Amino acid sequence: MNQDQMEGKWKQWKGAAKEQWGKLTDDDLDVIAGKQDQLIGKIQERYGIAKEAAQKEAATWRKMMESNMEDAGTRHGREMAGKR
Repeated sequence: MNQDQMEGKWKQWKGAAKEQWGKLTDDDLDVIAGKQDQLIGKIQERYGIAKEAAQKEAATWRKMMESNMEDAGTRHGREMAGKR
């Protein structure tokens, strides 16, 4: 998933980001708007961790979100096939 796709999915992912990083405010999430570099910076700022640690957390979370999307798409496809 590229940066444009992440930004496009941000509205769906915003709640999950809030659950993952409870110290991020709604304003932070609005500023982030799906931008990876903004997410990393806000994680660093709110949690007082190094950039590398924030990058690792963000990358792990993004992979999890992408995997969840793929799983949901596969599940949806199977459900639709069963209705035929």
